[in-house]
Amino acid sequence: MPGKTMAERLADYGLDLKFKDLSDEAVHEAKRRVIDSFACVLGGYDSPPAVAARAIAPQTGQGSRAGIIGMDYLTTPDFAAFANGIMVRYLDYNDTYLSKEPAHPSDNIPAALAASEVTGRSGEDLITAIVAAYEIQCRLCDAASLREKGWDHVTYGAFSATIAASMLLGLSRDETVHAIGIAGANSPALRQTRAGELSMWKGCAFANTARNALFATLLARAGITGPAPVFEGEFGFFKLVSGPFELGRLASKKEDRYKIMDTYIKYYPAEYHSQSAIGAAIELSQEIENISDIESVTVKTFRAGYDIIGSGKERWRPKTRETADHSLPICVAAALMDGNISLSTFTERLYDERLLKLVDKVKVEVDSELDRLYPEAIPNRIEVKLKSGEYLAKEIIFPKGHPKNPLTDMEVEEKFRNLGQWHFIGRETDSVLESLWRLEEMRDTREVLRLFAKGRPVV
Repeated sequence: MPGKTMAERLADYGLDLKFKDLSDEAVHEAKRRVIDSFACVLGGYDSPPAVAARAIAPQTGQGSRAGIIGMDYLTTPDFAAFANGIMVRYLDYNDTYLSKEPAHPSDNIPAALAASEVTGRSGEDLITAIVAAYEIQCRLCDAASLREKGWDHVTYGAFSATIAASMLLGLSRDETVHAIGIAGANSPALRQTRAGELSMWKGCAFANTARNALFATLLARAGITGPAPVFEGEFGFFKLVSGPFELGRLASKKEDRYKIMDTYIKYYPAEYHSQSAIGAAIELSQEIENISDIESVTVKTFRAGYDIIGSGKERWRPKTRETADHSLPICVAAALMDGNISLSTFTERLYDERLLKLVDKVKVEVDSELDRLYPEAIPNRIEVKLKSGEYLAKEIIFPKGHPKNPLTDMEVEEKFRNLGQWHFIGRETDSVLESLWRLEEMRDTREVLRLFAKGRPVV
């Protein structure tokens, strides 16, 4: 409709979207993302920032309340989104979307879950809000790059998470526009979060955005107005953050292809640009009898891969887990040496002298041919020169988990089982997975948190 502000357009989209409008494929992908996200929660449960977040979460017996996964008390919905969001994100194992701006759209799920708990919304409502959040965040990522201007990708999440929360908390159109204004005016986050030696905050940044989105939505529901127009204003988002852009058409019909279909589930617990490099290195490892036979390793990649995870001295000697899983040299060397990548690759293995000696043999180069394929493909080529003079090479264009090379449902389940085996006993995993696959049948999504209170107590 002509004359609408961007905030009004986003509000109308979210509030008008209904479960009946979603394609069967979008619904199924939403459930896959929920299962994948809870797998990441179980894997990241004991991470230092997750432990810290749970320790400082306020307990509340009144007002709007939501749960932290694995805990037996309720907290404020904004803090639930924060604590659960850290667990989803910390391992860098949750899903990804790559475009002009990258994103991890499953970061929206903790915000949606917290809002859904407050009002006791149905599984259909939760799925609809998740699909809407994916649609909005990915379309924003398609519209304009933020990292080129020094802003972090979580900045766009303020809008997607706020829409999801507004849908589930039952806000009116005007209230939703105000919530977008409040969240958007406070959303810009510095890209420094992902530069140089990375800190724990890298895994907390979107969780904080989700917390702010929930808080903004609750404020608007209580009658607090927000700055407008937050995008088009004199000191608005377009002028100071993103530059002007047009938002593509948002999917709203069963026959549409929803953006959730174009997001990628990770097969390896590392930054997404490394996924095809890891896969290629694992295949090459089967051809190398002795790692000491390697004279040199060249990783040929695309510009974004080089800039984000293939350059800077800290990538060759990372001091933190967060830097290690964002290091092409570490990922490739470990995959060549071990024939696999695991969570331990980025912790105790960082001090393995044999691994570090191999890391020193790795160089990373931008390949113009591969760069032309990005972001539609995520190509990496590994070239290994042996001391014998023999050359080995492997190139992967679409890594496992890419929409053109997707994980099967069984592989998504296997990820959940592997990361959750410390928590669930016997056949409990089967029961939880069955419930999550039937998420749309839940009358009250507070049942989701109860699923994770079962099995071995989480302390």
